[in-house]
Amino acid sequence: MNLQYDYQYFPISIPDKGAGGKTGNWRVVKPVISKEKCIQCKACYLWCPESTIHIDNGVYVDYEYCKGCGVCASVCPVKAISMVMEQ
Repeated sequence: MNLQYDYQYFPISIPDKGAGGKTGNWRVVKPVISKEKCIQCKACYLWCPESTIHIDNGVYVDYEYCKGCGVCASVCPVKAISMVMEQ
């Protein structure tokens, strides 16, 4: 059986890098990941609404697109992500 789906009608989120565009200079806080505390669970990667957390070669944040919403810090089970003030 060959089924074809038109995904625009499904209630799913398809990640797209920086769906809201580049951040610019208005972000007030940013996530900082502690490499020592991080257990590589990928919760931050899965929950980031802007898909700015990457997991290739370690976990890191693409600050060019990160909005500083804090979702990643909220879902981290070991509190390896801190939200710090921008400089």
